[in-house]
Amino acid sequence: MKKSDSLAFERILKLRKELEEHNRRYYVENKPSISDFDYDILMNELITLEKRYPQFSSVVSPSVVVGSDVQSQNAVNQFVQVAHKFPMLSISNTYDKAELALFDERVRKALQHNVNYACELKIDGTAICLTYIDGRLIRAVTRGDGANGDDVTRNILKINSIPKVLSGSGFPHEFEVRGEIFMPWKSFDELNLKREENEEELFANPRNAASGSLKLLDSEEIAKRGLQALFYHILYDQELDYTSHWKLLESARTWGLPTSPYITLCESIEQVYDFLDLWDVERTGLPYPTDGVVIKVDNLLDQKILGNTSKSPRWATAYKFKPEQALSRVISVDFQVGRTGAVTPVANLEPVLLSGTTVKRATLHNLDQIRALDLHINDMVYVEKGGEIIPKITAVDLSRRDSIIFPVAFPHNCPDCGTPLVREESEAKHYCPNQFGCPTQIKAKFIHFCGRKAMDILAGEATIDQLYEKGYISVLSDLYKLTEEQLLSLQGWKERAADRFLQSIEKSKNAPFSKVLFAIGIRFVGEITAKTLARYFGNIDGIISATKEELLQVEEVGEKLADSVMAYFKEPSNLLLISDLKRLGINLEEKRSEESLSDKLAGFNIVISGVFTISRDEIKSMIEANSGKSVSSVASTTSYLLTGENPGPSKLQKAKQLGVPIISEEEFMDIIR
Repeated sequence: MKKSDSLAFERILKLRKELEEHNRRYYVENKPSISDFDYDILMNELITLEKRYPQFSSVVSPSVVVGSDVQSQNAVNQFVQVAHKFPMLSISNTYDKAELALFDERVRKALQHNVNYACELKIDGTAICLTYIDGRLIRAVTRGDGANGDDVTRNILKINSIPKVLSGSGFPHEFEVRGEIFMPWKSFDELNLKREENEEELFANPRNAASGSLKLLDSEEIAKRGLQALFYHILYDQELDYTSHWKLLESARTWGLPTSPYITLCESIEQVYDFLDLWDVERTGLPYPTDGVVIKVDNLLDQKILGNTSKSPRWATAYKFKPEQALSRVISVDFQVGRTGAVTPVANLEPVLLSGTTVKRATLHNLDQIRALDLHINDMVYVEKGGEIIPKITAVDLSRRDSIIFPVAFPHNCPDCGTPLVREESEAKHYCPNQFGCPTQIKAKFIHFCGRKAMDILAGEATIDQLYEKGYISVLSDLYKLTEEQLLSLQGWKERAADRFLQSIEKSKNAPFSKVLFAIGIRFVGEITAKTLARYFGNIDGIISATKEELLQVEEVGEKLADSVMAYFKEPSNLLLISDLKRLGINLEEKRSEESLSDKLAGFNIVISGVFTISRDEIKSMIEANSGKSVSSVASTTSYLLTGENPGPSKLQKAKQLGVPIISEEEFMDIIR
């Protein structure tokens, strides 16, 4: 092999491995580590090399295989796999209008006539495929690997903008409609703000938030996340009168399906360019994220003639907008201490206009990012508003760096209490370990505890500051020992305000156990996880005494979260707090549902797998109503594997290996009758 060939082959292998890893992070984990733009640069390099060296082509290369959101065989997948009737392909893309001209030339050459193009805004969401029969929604499936996807019907039913039953007439007896599930900017900001308050990991962008939400096991949470949908492609077997993609979508709108109001029919590639130029500016005013425009041959017969490659349709392509950036100077860097002690660097910038808002601050996440950027005070930096709570710095403009710069000094000690910071090998952030003596951490714990989603006590940041400075509160249970006399000693407090505050404290004693569990501030235990843990274990003592194996049996609980829960309850000060809360009358037990029917499943751990005649949520409710527990994976402690149609093969295999009884839906019903 020639040296040039050998070097090309090495680079191809490296690119494939790197792109496969980025696909896994993007589709499966919903935690991309690079921008779409950087990903596309790597993909284009791979495609170019494979064309230049066809002897190294591969049918499993990321350049010809659709990225998959299906988890690996070794992972626990809570969703049933469904084969797509028509493959779900991905669309090729470009950032260059010259490549669009080549696309237009190829299309007209293949068809031997001019064409109209339907131009649609490319919504930055997650792909979905719905099946309707006789106008009724039957199934919703994710893209998956293009051939198979996850059945997420129960979650899709919670999105109000998606019709369960179509209106009007003229729709096929059975058809598929494809589109994007997306999260508007407002919903995304609210979700990330809540996660930031709870010191949970933030979603990188609305697309990841939408995809992550779609895979939630608690379908009730879907309705709270403000997800929406837009549809752009309809597929069916029977013959209909439609010849235009654009007209078909117009009809779909009359059936009640949400479609883009901005789709435009262009008679030439020049008109397409005008559409691109318009929306490269106007997109910043939209309430949802768009990252480009999809250009499709409008005539449906022409689409069939042009056909598809193994990965993409030949009759469509996408033009992607480059990320919007602004250039600003770094004035200083602050280091903020959070409720769990995490120290986050935030850059203070010279004010600059970005995406219609004035930006003065940008997140730097951690020390590693500061080093990777080689960031200095007074540097000119590029800032992107990638949908995060505050914008992020993506690069330093070294050509503008002058001699008056200063390195960013990451503190060795807590900026608040002076305690030496620590950093575990598995963590990206530095932490202040002085959780019981660091004023910022202590006050942040109180603010979280009093929050509306937690104990709903009428105490904001100013009130907590006053109470703490006076020495009236130092641990959470101190709130329940406050007197009217103490409150009236605070500046600006009157009897009415004190009475209202004390009433809210008294009322909080009856808060559901799940809210108390969320409020005490266990790291990584968010609002949803707290509900799951409370429902599973029933009371605080059950969680305190749980082994790691028992914690891992709970849906949505992984190694990291299980370790965090165990570490919290190993700390004597936390156990003392729980004891104090018990003594003060705070509710630390899940109230048994009025719908509880029996104790027939008391002590039973049941794993569900497959498709049933009723929804999986209803099956779980039946298990809980009869005092049983619905667990996520098969283990030695599993009592039954309850199977419907198409159960997961890995669960079946493990159940047989461990000797776990496998029962059908009918047998389950016999047990609880």
